[in-house]
Amino acid sequence: MKIATWNVNSLRARADRVEAFLQRHDVDVLAMQETKCRDENFPWELFERAGYEVAHFGLSQWNGVAIASRVGLTDVQRGFPGQPHFGKGGKDPALEARAIGATVGAESADGVGPVRLWSLYVPNGRGLQDEHMGYKLEWLRVLAEHARERLADDDATRLALVGDWNIAPQDEDVWDMQFFLDNGLTHVSEPERAAFGAFEDAGLVDPVRPRHPGPGVYTYWDYTQLRFPKRQGMRIDFQLLSPALADTVTDAWIDRDERKGKGASDHAPVVVELG
Repeated sequence: MKIATWNVNSLRARADRVEAFLQRHDVDVLAMQETKCRDENFPWELFERAGYEVAHFGLSQWNGVAIASRVGLTDVQRGFPGQPHFGKGGKDPALEARAIGATVGAESADGVGPVRLWSLYVPNGRGLQDEHMGYKLEWLRVLAEHARERLADDDATRLALVGDWNIAPQDEDVWDMQFFLDNGLTHVSEPERAAFGAFEDAGLVDPVRPRHPGPGVYTYWDYTQLRFPKRQGMRIDFQLLSPALADTVTDAWIDRDERKGKGASDHAPVVVELG
């Protein structure tokens, strides 16, 4: 089973590229972030004609997460239990469309499926002193606690938390760490990295980094300042797998080529193949 995660940065604007990507990599499951559409204007037909079931969670023209699967899609869950809400400037907090879970795959002779998969668009943080940073850290804390409990209850669980984490866990995950420190930027602060580390401490495994170590291995390049041709990127998109699932990985990579060309998302897909 081949699972990909991709922040598409507006699905309707990149429908053709998404369809071509699914065909080129023969993807079984695609988790998407920043679909930027409501359920009523989601391009359902794109996936239906390609043989995929799809679950989408979109409340506005912002955020939005989805899972498309051609190997089964059951037990869909919009948001995780206790998912923090956000309300800036004293406004009533609202749930944002940042997490959707589903069970994909089926029992097979190779023991790969099924997999409990979550497509995640972690809050950005916006600024080190911004209200959104506290929201981001609490959002991650609650999610990590759920992951820790699930792994503690069943060490054979097949769990995948995938998506845009908006954190660069190591110095090599940004093109110039000093630039980030000098400018007081998010994504690299100690609290953010500790929040990401909590998932690894719980036992979740990143299968991509051992196969494609840094520096210079990124998943995101800003549209401004010619970041992509200058190779000034960040590694902020990950697939974190439970140990039982990670043991079945046969290959894992970042499709940097998908960042090239006209109409590209500013993120590259991350692909994991299970055998």
